[in-house]
Amino acid sequence: MKIVETVAEVREQVKAWRQEGLSVGLVPTMGYLHEGHQSLIDRAVAENDRVVVSVFVNPMQFGVGEDLESYPRDMDRDAALCEKAGADLIFHPEPSEMYPQDFSSFVDMSTLTGGLCGKTRPIHFRGVCTVVSKLFNIVTPDRAYFGQKDAQQLAVIRHMVHDLSYGIEIVGCPIIREEDGLAKSSRNTYLNPQERQAALILSQSLAEGKKRLETGEKNADKIRQAIVDQIETEPLAKIDYVEVVDWNNLEPVQTIQGPVLVAIAVYIGKTRLIDNVIQQ
Repeated sequence: MKIVETVAEVREQVKAWRQEGLSVGLVPTMGYLHEGHQSLIDRAVAENDRVVVSVFVNPMQFGVGEDLESYPRDMDRDAALCEKAGADLIFHPEPSEMYPQDFSSFVDMSTLTGGLCGKTRPIHFRGVCTVVSKLFNIVTPDRAYFGQKDAQQLAVIRHMVHDLSYGIEIVGCPIIREEDGLAKSSRNTYLNPQERQAALILSQSLAEGKKRLETGEKNADKIRQAIVDQIETEPLAKIDYVEVVDWNNLEPVQTIQGPVLVAIAVYIGKTRLIDNVIQQ
């Protein structure tokens, strides 16, 4: 496995693979990899001849006062996980490599990004779309792998790929959870032991919402309120949002008639965590 830091090196390697007729998978990450990321790499290795993992904490998707500087980083740990999982190349650029001093071009979206996480993080998805577009242009993968935990991001990337005719297959992969149900996240490292226990309220409240969906409840407000009520039993939890939206367009629904995304964002102490379930 190789680790490279420049766009030119990635392109040179991918060109050599293409000359051999090999397929290429891409797993975009911000590093501090865990079992959730490993599941994406595992699937990419199974479905492609060669796999590139990008490790880049993208400054463009962090707003003022967010955790850009404190976001966990451990390249040695990330490299070990990637090598064990069978990745072939890590792209680990400096911000100046991705965004030169005269950088002034962006990829934005007028749908799908206004609600959910986009409501309180207004610049976030512009940053996500721009960096993912750059990675697609640099790596030119056949397939790219994203986790369902960031469900809005998955929907946004799929829509962007369709709109911009990338011709890349976007593969969504299931949420990987701890044994007690907490969704794997790099930000879980911010939690102290008491907060870590309190964070279980996310998966527990979603389980209540999922149970109601599976038993035939069609009133989205009742499902949403049941989740809110359960979260509010945890003193350390502060709700950012609890939403039931159409999985195809991310618009809020009142009556459930098709696939829905039940998505939540909750502060546990100072740490903002997200989780969701998708009911097809």
